[in-house]
Amino acid sequence: MTKPIPEVSPNTWSFLRDAMIKPTGFREYDARWKYPEEINLPGMTALGLGLGTQMIKRGIEPVIAVGNDYRDYSLAIKNALILGLMQAGIRVKDIGPAVSPMAYFAQFHLDVPAVAMVTASHNPNGWTGVKMGFDRPLTHGPDEMSELRDIVLNGEGVAREGGSYEFVDGVKEAYIDDLVGDFKMSRPLKIVCATGNGTASAFAPEIFERIGVEVVPSHNALDYSFPNYNPNPEDMAMLHDMAGSVKASGADLALGFDGDGDRCGVVDDEGEEIFADKVGVIMARDLSKIYPNATFVADVKSTGLFASDPALQANGVKADYWKTGHSHMKRRVKEIGALAGFEKSGHYFLAEPIGRGYDCGMRVAVEVCKMLDRNPDMKMSDLRKALPKTWSTPTMSPYAADTEKYDILARLVDKLVAKADAGETFAGRAIKEVVTVNGARVILDNGSWGLVRASSNTPNLVVVCESSESEDEMRAIFADIDAVIRTEPGVGDYDQTI
Repeated sequence: MTKPIPEVSPNTWSFLRDAMIKPTGFREYDARWKYPEEINLPGMTALGLGLGTQMIKRGIEPVIAVGNDYRDYSLAIKNALILGLMQAGIRVKDIGPAVSPMAYFAQFHLDVPAVAMVTASHNPNGWTGVKMGFDRPLTHGPDEMSELRDIVLNGEGVAREGGSYEFVDGVKEAYIDDLVGDFKMSRPLKIVCATGNGTASAFAPEIFERIGVEVVPSHNALDYSFPNYNPNPEDMAMLHDMAGSVKASGADLALGFDGDGDRCGVVDDEGEEIFADKVGVIMARDLSKIYPNATFVADVKSTGLFASDPALQANGVKADYWKTGHSHMKRRVKEIGALAGFEKSGHYFLAEPIGRGYDCGMRVAVEVCKMLDRNPDMKMSDLRKALPKTWSTPTMSPYAADTEKYDILARLVDKLVAKADAGETFAGRAIKEVVTVNGARVILDNGSWGLVRASSNTPNLVVVCESSESEDEMRAIFADIDAVIRTEPGVGDYDQTI
């Protein structure tokens, strides 16, 4: 295998022949590039050859399930990836168009060890990528991604005999059957189903109808141009649109899904947008009644309520805060035997006996419906209001170049740890500790906190703050953490702020 090159001009002979792969596309737990500026089709074939070589090198049975999201260029990219996998001697089972959790489900349904899902997830059009894994329900983490990057960029892919292709039909139907089972709602429920014209449009309305929910459609026509908004339930544009639909229709809640269906966002009956970590606390409260003494994993961007909520404490819950990122969270849930993991971005990881441990927005939607069915006298707003009050920012993302963001973050962590060591205050309060498992989470003496970390998927830092006291304190925490961030000239503007 010839080494890929980092840049080739489009509309040239070389662009159609030579593998181009920008190295920064290999991220902590998946691979993402702008297409065709950062990777071309021969580059995707080189990635497939490298992925197949990695499977052989690790002694993985040479069989893989492969799917693609609904973007118009995803099929061509998947076919290029499949070509490389077959060159490596891998037997490919193509499940067709899919949401990411359907691809993860296919590993179990088809009893194959590996998966590769072609998707840019919630990134805007113009992006592509691959989520992949060998050890179900896990996906590649930093070690596996580093190994794959080296195989691909060093031209170490090895062609072997034995590769084959098979299109497998019926996986979508089996996936939906697995999600729904024989469950039917016993109370009337009216839900705004928001899919932003993304791949989940082909799944979510059908799932809701199967369980007896009245569906209020919201951008459920498949349209890869995303004419209304980019489907991302962490983005305020989508959440605001969902809230408007709830108020206009009188629905009991809205559930929204990202472009590849592995995340779920919630808006309650009052049109209140509930951040995903708070939804996680609501679900943990309900599940811990059924499974007392359960362990729940939360990512470092998430609310402190997983550890401090009296209702969870009364049910014997153990909270474990871990690294942000779907691969990190899946691995942690499996390693410590947690019942579920909750990530502020809307990834939820429901393990046995509820789910299989991978992130699935559709599974979350079904479980939210079951939760409301178990609490027939409660509205979603009632469940929200029952939580202890906190004030939190949205997830904010100031620009930092992919080539610089980790060095910038390392310096910011050092500066924040130094402030704590020097006995300095944050928002006028003492710093209790700085958790550095993933960036720096500065925790104050009253449990309020501020976080800065590096995005694993885009050229950004990530900033989140929460106060247990007031909105004013939340803003003061943000002001103090932003003042430290602004000491780094390589950090640019925020995508949104408070």
